[in-house]
Amino acid sequence: MRFTQDEKYEIIRLVEDSELGVNRTLRELDIPKRTFYNWYGKYTKHGYDGLAPKRRATNSQWNRIPNQVRNQVVELALEVPELSPRELAHRMIDKNEYFISESSVYRILKSRGLITSPAYIVMRAADEFKDKTTRVNQMWQTDFTYFKIVGWGWYYLSTILDDYSRYIVHWELCSNMKVGDVTRSLDKALEKAGIEKDKSPRLLSDNGSCYISSELAEYIEDKCMSHIRGRPMHPQTQGKIERYHRSMKNVVKLENYYLPGDLISRLEEFVEYYNNHRYHESIQNLTPADVYFGRGQEILKQREIIKLKTMKKRRKQHLLQRMNL
Repeated sequence: MRFTQDEKYEIIRLVEDSELGVNRTLRELDIPKRTFYNWYGKYTKHGYDGLAPKRRATNSQWNRIPNQVRNQVVELALEVPELSPRELAHRMIDKNEYFISESSVYRILKSRGLITSPAYIVMRAADEFKDKTTRVNQMWQTDFTYFKIVGWGWYYLSTILDDYSRYIVHWELCSNMKVGDVTRSLDKALEKAGIEKDKSPRLLSDNGSCYISSELAEYIEDKCMSHIRGRPMHPQTQGKIERYHRSMKNVVKLENYYLPGDLISRLEEFVEYYNNHRYHESIQNLTPADVYFGRGQEILKQREIIKLKTMKKRRKQHLLQRMNL
């Protein structure tokens, strides 16, 4: 049986994320070890392109990306070097109104020496939450993480993230991790979201002392909310907010902070970028704000229109070139 490039990629990702181990997972998938490691060797060396089937060389391809567009991709990559090929591809679609695939962006940057390793990140295996949300404000994830401010000591960041859209509804820097800090954060989040009492979201948290207190339970009941707590020693349950904290700290903690206000300003910058500009692969490469505010489907439709226009334009350019030969 022959597998397509996408199927090989999905199998590799499935094996990487499996908790069963490589050999057992391959047996379950009925994939020979030799075949899998042959794919994986090509993937490690050449990235996604290494999984493509070999094709006969042709003198001309109608779908070839014009040099002008290739240069635009390189210029954009140099302008915003923190973006991955996936993010660059969708930035080209949304900002330049020109469709280009992630693999094409990767190949262009690879040929210019701007990428030296495969364009993927191997994630640790994690279980999915069994009851997936289907709309915004259906469930919120919340958690604390900590920062040390030079000369001031430890401060704690309280964050409330919408589970469906990944949108940061509210955050605030606190001097403690007490029940009052949790309820204050929730009050402000409910106010910002404009949620009526009979439509309050579920709350998902870990088992920290502030989250298991009777005082918080009374608050939750008064707000007509429900509360779900993750299984102890199983942080994957709150995987979305845990992943957000990791992404945020990878940027924010690159600097030292000597005043709480300096840290707050940097956090404001990151949340603005995260909510409104960062493409999320898990939500169809939309931003959290696009999904949270209901713009997502319209953007996806517009991308399809741009893709069709781009394909027609490339075909027309190819025909014109052949006529001039």
